[in-house]
Amino acid sequence: MNIRTNILLRVYAAFGIILLFACAVVAKLVHVQVVQGPKYRAMAKSFSTKYIEVEASRGNIYAIDGSLLATSVPQYEVRMDLLAGGIEDDKVFYDKVDSLGFALANYFKDKSGRDYTRKLRNARQDGQRYFLIKRNITYQDLKAMKKFPMFNLGRYKGGMITIQQNKRILPFRDLAARTIGYKNENVKNGVGLEGAYGQYINGESGKRLVQRISGGVWMPVNEEDEISPKEGADIISTIDINIQDLAQNALQKQLIKSDAHHGAVIVMEVATGEIRAVANFTKVSEGVYKEQFNYAIAGNQDPGSTFKLASYMALLEDKLIDTNTLIETGTYKIPGKIITDSHGSIGVVTVKKAFEQSSNAAIAKLINTNYRFRQSKFTNHLYDWHLNEKLGLQIPGEAEPVVKNPKNTSWNRNMTLPQMAYGYEMQLTPLKMLSFYNAVANNGNYISPIFVKEIRRLGNTIETFKTREINDKICSDVTLSKIRAMLEGVVTQGSGKLNVYNPLYNIAGKTGTAQVADGNKGYKANKQYQASFVGYFPAEKPKYSMIVVINDPKGLYYGGLVSGPVFKEVADHIFASDLDMINFVNTKQSTIANKNPKAKQGYNKANNMVYNGFGIKTTLAKLSTDDADSNSGIAYKEIFKRRGVVPNVTGMGLKDALYVLGNSGLKPVISGSGQVTNQSILAGTSIIKGTKILIALQ
Repeated sequence: MNIRTNILLRVYAAFGIILLFACAVVAKLVHVQVVQGPKYRAMAKSFSTKYIEVEASRGNIYAIDGSLLATSVPQYEVRMDLLAGGIEDDKVFYDKVDSLGFALANYFKDKSGRDYTRKLRNARQDGQRYFLIKRNITYQDLKAMKKFPMFNLGRYKGGMITIQQNKRILPFRDLAARTIGYKNENVKNGVGLEGAYGQYINGESGKRLVQRISGGVWMPVNEEDEISPKEGADIISTIDINIQDLAQNALQKQLIKSDAHHGAVIVMEVATGEIRAVANFTKVSEGVYKEQFNYAIAGNQDPGSTFKLASYMALLEDKLIDTNTLIETGTYKIPGKIITDSHGSIGVVTVKKAFEQSSNAAIAKLINTNYRFRQSKFTNHLYDWHLNEKLGLQIPGEAEPVVKNPKNTSWNRNMTLPQMAYGYEMQLTPLKMLSFYNAVANNGNYISPIFVKEIRRLGNTIETFKTREINDKICSDVTLSKIRAMLEGVVTQGSGKLNVYNPLYNIAGKTGTAQVADGNKGYKANKQYQASFVGYFPAEKPKYSMIVVINDPKGLYYGGLVSGPVFKEVADHIFASDLDMINFVNTKQSTIANKNPKAKQGYNKANNMVYNGFGIKTTLAKLSTDDADSNSGIAYKEIFKRRGVVPNVTGMGLKDALYVLGNSGLKPVISGSGQVTNQSILAGTSIIKGTKILIALQ
């Protein structure tokens, strides 16, 4: 074999190896592309595209009358693909970019047209395909922008990219804001109705395909969502926006006046348990209060004297006392403590009077005397009434009640029972106390409050809610009748008379004042008080129950003086705007014997004008001291003043009496209130100018 042949053989061998290797490479490529191709293509795609969730528009929350309390409003983010198909040609882009810049500047007025144009040009040169134009714009803004130069070239061509986002707004701002609640990433289950009914309100998220572009930015692949989101259902709450407004304004005004730390007001419809208003305010700075915590359902504290209702109810149910049972007030001594009445002793009085004047000593003695050797008998009543259990509310955050019994390790056989009698050694929320009083107003039927009446989707009701019955009858009708009379007495002649009583309709309720413990420091470290008033109205046919609790007021701190005015203001406004209640009271009054109002002596021309305006007759006669029959009319007599003699002011009101006596040259000295019943110098006596005359009013 010559050298040439040998070389050729080596060349052929090398070529064969190369060919074989090439075939192997081709075979591998075919295997990768055909067999494993889908796998690798999917992997590549997964690094450049993905699906993201598109938030659904959340359902609305409505008040009982259909007023919108919370809704989702769409907001948009507008971006721009500077290399979109319709503006890919430089001539098209640069012919329109100045016009687009000035259109944006003219509409938003936040930058000059030159600034917008410069930014767009720079973004184009950088090849940006997801350039931010504007955030948080409305649908109306978006409609206007779609008419701008370049953007008006249509979908895809003009480079306009829109991303919808939903913003939650409260049309009435802070009205019932804490009850409505909110949802955010920092709170796992949300707050209020927004959190409790998230499964309905949230809806179902959609999906959108996005692609990663330079800079790690994810840009939507398509203009529309691949899977459209499903809107959430609507919640119909029990809140009455007008009553809510009343409650918040009255509470805030009193908190500012008292410089208190916080307070709460709850209004509930008696028969249904539907909550019409919940107001909560906390002091954030001098004279400024905000809703920061739901004290109404989570503010556990000693209820104080409002709890006496339960104590007296237990005694009456066990027939250990009656309303005319006599009891000593003022002080009551137990081992290690003297229980005192803050207003001092009112002597030995009936049980009804002791309740009306809120005597701590009286109820402590009654409970301790009657249950000292069978303490669980008293606490069994409290447990039978489920005061130790949660109400099972429709919104989260309800505090766990603390009601002791003799089995608790903290129970003191000498001190716990008498102190529980007037609302200490326990922890109850304002809503818990209100619900118990509501049971009294509701003929003994104890029901759990509700905040949501129904759920609707696309206008159709998909679920309704009714209140849960806790106890069908908390006490006998006999006890109930006595308790209701005692509660009415608190307002007509007891601790609530001064600031709660209204002669136009009857209110029943109870004042409460409790010293608040300062954490581990106890009650003596820094004296703070909780003032409260809880009750219902109209007393004969209750429609609404309400509680007002104000914590740490400065200066005056008694429940009747601090919380009473808030209760009265809200109740008066509700009564004045509720025709059913007004008609009921008018009907009730018309069934009373047909009597005319008494006439005070005074300026008869003005009196007659008032009476005539109401269609009441007047008749010239001697002043009647009794109610006159409606057929004969109001009796009156003319006042004849004689110069130089003491006038007769008996029967006059204070204002008229002062006017007459002052003009006669006398100096009146006043005692009492009402109308003049006696004067120290007889009418007709000669006057010595400057002489003092004592007038007694009653």
